[in-house]
Amino acid sequence: MMSVRQKMTLVQKLKSTAVVATFSTGAFVGINIYKGSDKFYDNLLMPFIHLFDPESCHRMAVFACKYRLFPREKQSDPNSLSVKFFGHVLSNPLGVAAGLDKHAEAVVGLNDIGFGFVEIGSVTPLPQDGNPKPRVFRLSEDKAIINRYGFNSVGHEEVYRRIQAIRKSSEGTGTVIGVNLGKNKESTDNSKDYVLGVERFAPIADYLVINVSSPNTPGLRNLQHQSQLRQLLSNVIEKRNAVTASGYPYVPILLKLAPDLTDDELNQIAKVIQQKGSVVDGVIISNTTVDRPFSLMNDNRKEIGGLSGAPLTDRSTELIRRMYQLTGGNVPIVGVGGIFSGKDAYDKILAGASVVQIYSSFIYHGPPVVAKIKKELNGLLKENGYRNVADAVGKGTRKMK
Repeated sequence: MMSVRQKMTLVQKLKSTAVVATFSTGAFVGINIYKGSDKFYDNLLMPFIHLFDPESCHRMAVFACKYRLFPREKQSDPNSLSVKFFGHVLSNPLGVAAGLDKHAEAVVGLNDIGFGFVEIGSVTPLPQDGNPKPRVFRLSEDKAIINRYGFNSVGHEEVYRRIQAIRKSSEGTGTVIGVNLGKNKESTDNSKDYVLGVERFAPIADYLVINVSSPNTPGLRNLQHQSQLRQLLSNVIEKRNAVTASGYPYVPILLKLAPDLTDDELNQIAKVIQQKGSVVDGVIISNTTVDRPFSLMNDNRKEIGGLSGAPLTDRSTELIRRMYQLTGGNVPIVGVGGIFSGKDAYDKILAGASVVQIYSSFIYHGPPVVAKIKKELNGLLKENGYRNVADAVGKGTRKMK
């Protein structure tokens, strides 16, 4: 029979072992996060995080970026990745797509990780909860995500205050911030919510995005139709010009498009955005798709919402190519949709994108994917004889007539 002293000694040993194990585990995790080890993220950290439901994981990612828990990128971007973007010089062309930092909580932390620019939102005039939960679903085998958030937003005023605070802080100096504008679900005026967004954020944003392509707000995609789009853009641009005339810097207006447009619809949009009174400064291609490719394996493919990730890669690239051709390369394009590698980014640049954005690959692979994509992109530019990103833009359209 074990004596009291022996029991106490055993308990002390177990406690000591637990402390050592906890410290060792913490040190191991901390060192690998600091190093930005992609193998650690892919094989250990991300599989563990993905044991939780997708929306909780999304909040964790925003929390980690908000409090700058990820280390700042150690290496400077090579000159070949530097790009001009609406009056700004970005150190690299890789941005954060709207949907990751919906409420302007994590801008500085995302900048730390190595993104060239950050797009927040979508932001609606009034706060709204969005659609009922669950509303985010992983399709892990397909490297995809389905979401039906429905523009959950803290509203214009709260987001404005947060961006204003970033602008005033030393950490936020030089960060290029885009604001993606949406409309409230109950709004009956097709232009009012976007005009209000322009009025509120034009004085403080580096660019604004008119998002009429989310599939999760009823009737929203109808605003891509020719007559409605022309009227919407006319109202938005008129307000932007009025803000500029009042003394604020000119803010570019970009239009975000759906990947489910027909050739005829794309042709009509290309005409509208180049017509006097409705000329935009750029387009973002593309939003999520409501289509469900036959290749999808995960049962979550049956969920309603917008599909993003790898299944969208080729479709968005082809849409970029078509828009580049239709506009003669005169309308800058932000390429987004299924970028998991430098090759994916490079293909979109060759198709006509001036810069690119990611979302799903960050969710699946964490911060190391940023450095990985940039390194691979830089290698491909050199390998193919391009001095920089701008030299490669649209070069893949020459054979596409």
